[in-house]
Amino acid sequence: MLSPKERYGVLITGAARGIGAATARRLAEEGAKVLVTDVDAAAAERTVTELRQRGLAVEAFRCDVGDRESVEAAVAHAVTVLGSLDVLVNNAFGCSPDAPLCEDTPDETWAHDLDLTLTGAFRCARAALPHLVASGRGAIVNIGSVNGLQRFGNHAYSAAKAGLGSLTRTLAGDAAPRGVRVNLVAPGTVRTPGWAGREAHLDDLAEIYPLGRVGEPADIAAAVAFLASRDAAWITGATLPVDGGLLAVNTAFARAARAWRDEERA
Repeated sequence: MLSPKERYGVLITGAARGIGAATARRLAEEGAKVLVTDVDAAAAERTVTELRQRGLAVEAFRCDVGDRESVEAAVAHAVTVLGSLDVLVNNAFGCSPDAPLCEDTPDETWAHDLDLTLTGAFRCARAALPHLVASGRGAIVNIGSVNGLQRFGNHAYSAAKAGLGSLTRTLAGDAAPRGVRVNLVAPGTVRTPGWAGREAHLDDLAEIYPLGRVGEPADIAAAVAFLASRDAAWITGATLPVDGGLLAVNTAFARAARAWRDEERA
């Protein structure tokens, strides 16, 4: 992982809460200097205040990944206040509720989720790449989703996350000769503020996960820290599911098969 003796500059989008905030904390604890960016500037400031109370090297900056000028300003600010930009974590996303039927989905909903989740990550990578190349150890870690690998609902969000997986691979090929690695973490269900008021649903979902629980933001942050570190120096273009075994094990089928076997033995 990142050594406290080596101070890297990290920019994280959508970092005011949830996975982004946990990643900022994890990387800062490991010695990184982190720019916490979010479209909600006040929330980013609150997160930074909390992390500074822990003695961590963090700064806050407003960034709207849907706006090229805002992204470029955030990257420039990162280079200025952190001294270098060595790691980019693309965490910001848009996820709109599905319409009752796919054909009821408005163009605006589709465009919104793809722009923030996929094009936003591209905007950030495009702005950051020259600095990541200059750092000599640059890395991009994209936050994808199991939704990009299997059907779990949310048409636009899932398509955007699947596209992010493809972008990860094409960027990896483009950036590898210049010394920059690009990888993706694909989380399953994670207990984030987006589930506020629906905690009972998380308890229900835990039953479908082979490891018996939903994820915590710290689980995803740990995977990001690994892919951003020198321990992952020979890994690029990879998708790492961090999903409690969801994609590997069909829990519903396994339970049905177990029930059949129990009936046959009775």
